[in-house]
Amino acid sequence: MKCVVTGSNVKALGRAVHALSRVGDELYLEPTASGLSLRAVNSSRSAFASFLFAPLFFQLYEAGGPQPHAEPLRCKVLMKSFLSIFRSLPSLEKTVWKCLVLLKPRAGRLVVQLHCKYGVTKTHNLAFQECERLQAVFDTQRCASSLRAPARVLAEAVVHFSPTLAEVTLGAGPGGKISLRNYVEDEAEPSKTMVTELWLAEDEFQTAAVAPGSHITFCLKEFRGLLSFAEASNLPLTIHYDAPGRPVIFTLDDAVLEVHLVLATLSDPESGLQPTPANGVSHLPAPSDDFADDLESYMIAMETSTHEEGSGVPPSPTFPLRTPHPAESDPEEEEEEGRGRSCAGDAPSQEVSLPVFWLGADPGGARPGPHPGGAGRGQRRRVLRPPRVWSCRHPAPA
Repeated sequence: MKCVVTGSNVKALGRAVHALSRVGDELYLEPTASGLSLRAVNSSRSAFASFLFAPLFFQLYEAGGPQPHAEPLRCKVLMKSFLSIFRSLPSLEKTVWKCLVLLKPRAGRLVVQLHCKYGVTKTHNLAFQECERLQAVFDTQRCASSLRAPARVLAEAVVHFSPTLAEVTLGAGPGGKISLRNYVEDEAEPSKTMVTELWLAEDEFQTAAVAPGSHITFCLKEFRGLLSFAEASNLPLTIHYDAPGRPVIFTLDDAVLEVHLVLATLSDPESGLQPTPANGVSHLPAPSDDFADDLESYMIAMETSTHEEGSGVPPSPTFPLRTPHPAESDPEEEEEEGRGRSCAGDAPSQEVSLPVFWLGADPGGARPGPHPGGAGRGQRRRVLRPPRVWSCRHPAPA
């Protein structure tokens, strides 16, 4: 995989990495024919984020390796290491004019080069691990409620909450108004609790189709990261949600960018909603008529999904479109390709499915857990987590 980002798109790539760092500790990279996908998931599998950059976002984009029909390599790197490259966003805008991202499977390195002013080149060599495909399966069309608003409106609303606030409740009120309120646990004493609530009129939103009286509670940390990216990119944010206890989906759409953020929500004991936990990745059932009521539709799975490229894509109003240029030979890359296999990860391998679960109700009758982020505060939610099955690569028999 080889791609080149130039101009203001370098800073946009850095902002995406900053948003993903709010979600997980590992960054998953997957080059596809539809573009470069950057994904992250938190340790409790209650938050998933995906950024898909179309080929027009890059000046040069090559998904595969030297072999024309070779399958692109999927890998993951430590988020902390990758984030350090794009740590200072103002510096990226002022000094960096080109960024090269090169994946070298034989060397076991992900190379990121920043070409700066005055001929300065910064080269970062990051170790990576091969991994399965990480994908959240969901359908926004089956959500009962949806909101679409400029990112600036939501950013000005969220700024009134404390930076240390963990969860926020979004609800639909009378007259089409939308409320945002800090979540307060039932056990908290009212005399010692501060409640912040604000209301947004219906005309603040571009579209508002919500069920009367609906409400959801989700984590604010990951939402703030996506909101910062949307506000800086001047993109409207769409919120899709259903009943409490089912994931909320935030989306951003542009001609060269597609963003999804999926967050678990707090279950409501009074609603009697008891979503069934997923059984595992290797036994995904076919979608049925009650697909919207099945939490398996939202589980994170390693699935093969195809994205059809549409023709006649309108120009992006936010990100400059780049005309891909034919690949130029890289002496350093050719040297690495000429070497023998330098690591055991290049041997023929077999993939092992990694089952991952969303938060759900305990079939034994356990009460819902503390908050949608999966942290262990209180005893109001339980995280259903099976034994881990790690991805292994075994050498083929002689």
